Amino acid sequence: MKHEKFALIIGIMLVLSSGCKPEADRSGNSLAHISDTKVMQYALEGKLLYGQHCANCHKDDGKGLGKLIPPLNPSDYMVEDIGRTVRLIKNGMEGEIMVNGNSYNQAMPANPKLTNIEIAQISTYLYNIWGNEKGLISIPQVEVYLKE
Repeated sequence: MKHEKFALIIGIMLVLSSGCKPEADRSGNSLAHISDTKVMQYALEGKLLYGQHCANCHKDDGKGLGKLIPPLNPSDYMVEDIGRTVRLIKNGMEGEIMVNGNSYNQAMPANPKLTNIEIAQISTYLYNIWGNEKGLISIPQVEVYLKE
């Protein structure tokens, strides 16, 4: 009986320490690559805010909604200009855009109640998930982007 429990515990430990990762981690859906604690803190808060303010349209996995809502995972449009993304989060937008070679013309609502730190957190999340590794998008950076 003792040996069976010991073998079970060893088996569980081996499985947990084997480095097996879920598919989501291997496909860039993880923040595990972040070593900077400030970036991680912002990204984790940003993930929660993304879930509240963005995921309804852009989806948890960032894939968007078909031809209606553009993807953020991946998105040439997003990675091309951090400042533009910051302004879109705060001010929304109307009009046609091209994302990954596809046209989208659905209005994105503004989020005027989001604070600069919340926008910095969402941006840090977006720019450090799904294969992106841009590091911290700071509050001062957000302030500058919003003035452009």
